[in-house]
Amino acid sequence: EGEKLQINAENVVLGDLVEIKGGDKVPADLRIVSASGCKVDNSSLTGESEPQTRSPEFTHDNPLETRNICFFSTNCVEGTAHGIVIATGDHTVMGRIATLASGLEVGQTPINREIEHFIRIITGVAVFLGMSFFVLSLILGYTWLEAVIFLIGIIVANVPEGLLATVTVCLTLTAKRMAKKNCLVKNLEAVETLGSTSTICSDKTGTLTQNRMTVAHMWFDNQIHEADTTEDQSGCTFDKTSATWSALSRVAGLCNRAVFKAGQDHTPILKRETAGDASESALLKCIELSCGCVRTMRNKNPKVAEIPFNSINKYQLSIHELEDSPTGHLLVMKGAPERILDRCSTIMLQGKEIPINEDWRDAFQNAYLELGGLGERVLGFCHYMLPPSQFARGFEFDCDDPNFPTEQLCFLGLMSMIDPPRAAVPDAVGKCRSAGIKVIMVTGDHPITAKPSPGVGIISEGNETVEDIAERLNIPLGQVNPRDAKACVVHGSDLKEMSSEYLDDLLRNHTEIVFARTSPQQKLIIVEGCQRQGAIVAVTGDGVNDSPALKKADIGVAMGIAGSDVSKQAADMILLDDNFASIVTGVEEGRLIFDNLKKSIAYTLTSNIPEITPFLFFIIASIPLPLGTVTILCIDLGTDMVPAISLAYETAESDIMKRQPRNPLTDKLVKERLISMTYGQIGMIQALGGFFTYFVILAENGFWPSTLVGIRLNWDDRNMNDLEDSYGQQWTYEQRKIVEFTCHTSFFASIVVVQWADLIICKTRRNSVFQQGMKNRVLIFGLFAETALAAFLSYCPGMDVALRMYPLKVSWWFCAFPYSLLIFVYDEIRKFILRRDP
Repeated sequence: EGEKLQINAENVVLGDLVEIKGGDKVPADLRIVSASGCKVDNSSLTGESEPQTRSPEFTHDNPLETRNICFFSTNCVEGTAHGIVIATGDHTVMGRIATLASGLEVGQTPINREIEHFIRIITGVAVFLGMSFFVLSLILGYTWLEAVIFLIGIIVANVPEGLLATVTVCLTLTAKRMAKKNCLVKNLEAVETLGSTSTICSDKTGTLTQNRMTVAHMWFDNQIHEADTTEDQSGCTFDKTSATWSALSRVAGLCNRAVFKAGQDHTPILKRETAGDASESALLKCIELSCGCVRTMRNKNPKVAEIPFNSINKYQLSIHELEDSPTGHLLVMKGAPERILDRCSTIMLQGKEIPINEDWRDAFQNAYLELGGLGERVLGFCHYMLPPSQFARGFEFDCDDPNFPTEQLCFLGLMSMIDPPRAAVPDAVGKCRSAGIKVIMVTGDHPITAKPSPGVGIISEGNETVEDIAERLNIPLGQVNPRDAKACVVHGSDLKEMSSEYLDDLLRNHTEIVFARTSPQQKLIIVEGCQRQGAIVAVTGDGVNDSPALKKADIGVAMGIAGSDVSKQAADMILLDDNFASIVTGVEEGRLIFDNLKKSIAYTLTSNIPEITPFLFFIIASIPLPLGTVTILCIDLGTDMVPAISLAYETAESDIMKRQPRNPLTDKLVKERLISMTYGQIGMIQALGGFFTYFVILAENGFWPSTLVGIRLNWDDRNMNDLEDSYGQQWTYEQRKIVEFTCHTSFFASIVVVQWADLIICKTRRNSVFQQGMKNRVLIFGLFAETALAAFLSYCPGMDVALRMYPLKVSWWFCAFPYSLLIFVYDEIRKFILRRDP
């Protein structure tokens, strides 16, 4: 009806005419029909840290690039605009991205696949051995009940009962450690995935960079000065005594509409929130840091007239009453450097004005190109003292039809701004590289600001792109062999036309890659491309545009402070302090989980051999049973439990971040080398230790090893109460059984003794135990706990009735000591050879 109404965003429908102004959130996708100085912040959608101008002109075929569309949930930072609603809800660009993210299938995590693979192996082995022994025992004349007990005994001996607890403890401990380092793990298994990661696809704006424009360089007095862009202001500073700097800083403070929001006096200047354009906010913070309070400066030099920045003039101008002179006015101007220089006839050098000649124009051009080449946004500044005779106080300045000079001004200098890298990023990227992880930057930002990020370290110094090689050799781009360039920058529009084979080739042959101006769909294509190479992919991001890639990746990492709700929902892990360096911690912790699980499994599986071989010899050599089913359960569910879990508390080995990422196809949790180590080497030495103790006890009781072979049938015959030993003594059935159960107890005790050495050697995979040290208190407690439990089961009154376990002579405990020492020495030599000749 032509009336202006204020309604809830949920009631907006297609075809509505909507008015937006500075500070508003855009309620739907709009096509702009009229605008006045309107700028929107698209950073969460496209990754551009600079506010984007909106106007009715159609400027590009790509809806994300054109100026006449505003997107739902972006913010209008300044100006006003009217637009017609073209999409609402799920049909908006934001809605489509959210739908894309929710429709993705999420696969199994690597640790899930590993444990499943291990369970299949162990189940196969246990069932095969169990059934074999069951059939054998029936053939050898045992009753059904005894055969079933053998079956259960063998299966129990093979199953690592402590694994479930170890995996849970490992993952929970790591999640707690990560939480202390400001990483919130939403999915426990995700941490191990991060350890297996071989490629990290990282967003730029807000993840690698601080998402706040900051003044990086100034050019005045014919010199480039570096500003301090560090987050804590610990970097270098420059000479602030020059008169030119005083004039330049005054213009930057006065010709500036940005202001600090109220109530932030105790907040550090760089952390303060501002109202206004990102570039102007950067200038405001820079001047506030180096020259003191800008508000005071503005109050002392009140503004009397202003021409705001527009895309035609490309400058902003304001006129101020000067505090220094009671009658004068100062005209200040900033804008596109070449436009500002064209309006100037003089330049200030050390506080003195000198005419601009060709040399000065060359000097300006060189400085402008150098700063622009660094991927920085450059602004020029100039001023002019209006003569008091013509422009006395109270003069009516007309800004629509200027009645004051805007030419023949005095050029002061240039200031350039960047979105600086986060403090910990270069070091974190370097650590990822040394850990064999490829870091790819995927950003919605422009190539010029995306590529030159030496501060970030994605493209390291000395590595050239195809464009760099062409420029250095001064040849056309087509003549450069793409394989010669280690680095490459790919534009989103090129990616659109690329075949998946070409993309695979690109990802395979370039070590350092930047994808610029990518859409959410393309980020997804890049992640899928990396996964096709067999890489385990981690994606980091903070914007809505990152959410489909975060969901598709093997592990998604979102930013806690700057991140959008959609990205946090799609991610498996959230960095609460937005610190990219926490990812390196996560990689280390993930690798540690895999290492510790491997160690724990190695420890648990080793005792399977001394548990199975007694049954083997009992059936094949017909000797009295050396170890019973009950005692096996006492080992697996008793003495081995705490030590196996204690390995989850083991700290990382010194080489953990120097190794290449594990290959999920070949580097399994349990593979041939681990099986040969646990079953074929250490397990055999343990079995020898157990049998040695068994033979010692029987020999002390009169049964020499030679007389034991084939004695089983008579030994287990309840009716035979006059079985003779090697010395001719007669033994009743009850007496024989007491000796047999004492053997069970001693075999059990000797397994505990050899498992001491096994636990200590399992502390490391490659390093010597002496390098690692014995700092794991839980492991030391585990050693004492298993020994105390073994002694309790042996000496506690009533155990002979309850578990058929009998007290042992002290000397019998020492029978297995030499074997324990042998295990330790053997493994140290093995690891030494492995380190010297990997």
